[in-house]
Amino acid sequence: MEAASVAFCPGHISGYFRPVRGDSVEKTGSTGAGIVISEGVTVLVKPASWTCVEISRTDWQGSVIERVLSSPPVEYLMGALGVTAIVCTRCRLPISAGFGLSAAALTASAMAANQVFSLGLSLTECSHFAHEAEILHKTGLGDIAACQGGGLDCRNGPGIDADIVRLPGPFPPVHAVTFGPLPSPGVLGSAAVMEQVTRAFPCTCPGSIEELLTLSRAFAEKSGLITPDVRHALDLCDTAGVPASMTMLGNGIFAIGSNAFHVLSGISPVFSLQVATAGPRLLPVDSW
Repeated sequence: MEAASVAFCPGHISGYFRPVRGDSVEKTGSTGAGIVISEGVTVLVKPASWTCVEISRTDWQGSVIERVLSSPPVEYLMGALGVTAIVCTRCRLPISAGFGLSAAALTASAMAANQVFSLGLSLTECSHFAHEAEILHKTGLGDIAACQGGGLDCRNGPGIDADIVRLPGPFPPVHAVTFGPLPSPGVLGSAAVMEQVTRAFPCTCPGSIEELLTLSRAFAEKSGLITPDVRHALDLCDTAGVPASMTMLGNGIFAIGSNAFHVLSGISPVFSLQVATAGPRLLPVDSW
C-alpha cells in the first residue's frame, strides 16, 4: 500500500448521443460522438479509516472558488473497489456544465485508488467500476468510455468494451461557454426526454470535427434539449457564421473557427480548450 496516489482524466464534450438500456450495467450506456478535451479532473487518493470526498473547483491560478464535501458516486466507487480513502478531486472547468467531469472524476479516482491500494486492475477494469458508479447515479452514460483515449470519439456501442472509433487530429481549438448547471440526473432520468433524444440521434460517425459540429447541431435542434440561453448563443453564432452546437448534457455551447472566441466572449466568459491527445494517466504525487 502506498501513502498516496494522483491520477488525471480528461473531460469530454458530447456532441450527440443515444441512450442504451441493457440488461446489466455493463451493457447500459450510450452510443454517440464527441470530443475528448485536455482539461479534466485531477484526483488525490490516500488510505483512510473511512471514505471522505472533497471536490474542489479552482480558477486558472489555482485558488479554490467552489468546494463540495461529498460525492455519492465517488463514495459508491470506493465501496465497490473495497477500500476506504480520502479522495480529493480538483478541476478548473464548471461542474454539471457538459464537460464530462463526473466521468473524469470517477475514472481518475478508480485509477488512483487502484495504484495506492495495489489492486492490480487495468485501465479498462478501473473504467468498468467508474462506469457502474456513473450509470447507477445517472450522472452520465458514455463519457467514461469516451475518456479512455484522446481525440474525436465515436462510440458504436454502449459500455466500456464497445467499439470506439477515434480520430487523432490535429484539431483546432474548441471554444465553449456555459450558462449554469444542467444536472444530468434530471434529464437522464426522464423517459420522455430520452425517447425524444433517441429519435433525434444521427446513426453515423463524423469524419471531421466540422462534421461533428454539423451532426451535433442537427441533433440538438431535434432533441428538444436547447435552453433559451443556448438558443440565443446559437443564433449569434449562426449570424456570424461560426459552427456551434450545444454541449450534451450542459447548459452551454461549443464552437470552432477563427471568429468563435470573439463571438462567444460577447456572451459569457469563454473556455478555450484543446482536444486531448491521450486518455487518463497516473501523475507524480508531488504534482498535486
